[in-house]
Amino acid sequence: MGGFNTSYRDGFILVGFSDWPQLELALFIFISIFYPLTLFGNITIITLSRLDLRLQTPMYFFLCNLSFLDLCFTTSTVPQLLINLHGSDRTITYGGCVAQLFIFLALGSTECVLLVVMAFDRYAAVCQPLHYTTIMHPRLCQTLAAISWVGGFMNSAVQTGLMMAMPLCGLHHLNHFFCEMPVLLKMACEDIQGTEVKMFVARVIIVMLPAALILGSYVHIAQAVLRVKSVAGRRKAFGTCGSHLLVVFLFYGSAIYTYLQPMHSYSPSEGKFVALFYTIITPMLNPLIYTLRNKDVKGALKKIVRKGRDSV
Repeated sequence: MGGFNTSYRDGFILVGFSDWPQLELALFIFISIFYPLTLFGNITIITLSRLDLRLQTPMYFFLCNLSFLDLCFTTSTVPQLLINLHGSDRTITYGGCVAQLFIFLALGSTECVLLVVMAFDRYAAVCQPLHYTTIMHPRLCQTLAAISWVGGFMNSAVQTGLMMAMPLCGLHHLNHFFCEMPVLLKMACEDIQGTEVKMFVARVIIVMLPAALILGSYVHIAQAVLRVKSVAGRRKAFGTCGSHLLVVFLFYGSAIYTYLQPMHSYSPSEGKFVALFYTIITPMLNPLIYTLRNKDVKGALKKIVRKGRDSV
């Protein structure tokens, strides 16, 4: 059982779902359907926000960032998964694995911070409605979005750097369909308790701290909404905030399960199916959650469709 690191030339073999060969065809069909739907839904959100003046507000500016993020997030893993499910070549080079790990962690970390920013936007809209346009001016929105992206990539750089410093041992088989941190940590061939603690602290900062901030903001939002006397006003507030809360629940629930449980209790078999959820299902559901529960987005979509019909 020899060790290997960045000098290991053969890279890794992604086991994927070969443990369940009877599921591979069904998964290939399922992902082949839902991946284009994910791309279409998120591209639609971005396009509508650019074309309709009513959607050029802070809320939809951040939603555009989330949609672009989801496009990149799902594309960082799904095309390779489709190739692995359809073909016999399941290999990935060490450099490709490190690049995939870095990009995936960066995008996931960015989403953690961006969801906090979106919660702050909802807090300002509900709790400070008279000062909302003053608080959420375009420059602040751009700054908050930039902080989300920079913070996410910085967190990924730290964790990927710590991961690359670890000597890995054993067969070069990864029991997953992409290079994910918990699976790589299980391959470390020496005591990694100190490094694992550092990485766990980084994950707590990027996952639990944003989740706590979001929950805190929604406590204040709920208190403000309950003070609203108008039933229509309450429904509108709960509608816009409910969409964001649902996205938060889906994203953070799977992230906490995967990254904040002890490594000795992490199950790669279960982890693969959870990863399917947050790499495919959640990015696909985000546009549906926002469009189905939002009159502005549905109105903008009908307007674009009507213009298309008139031009024909």
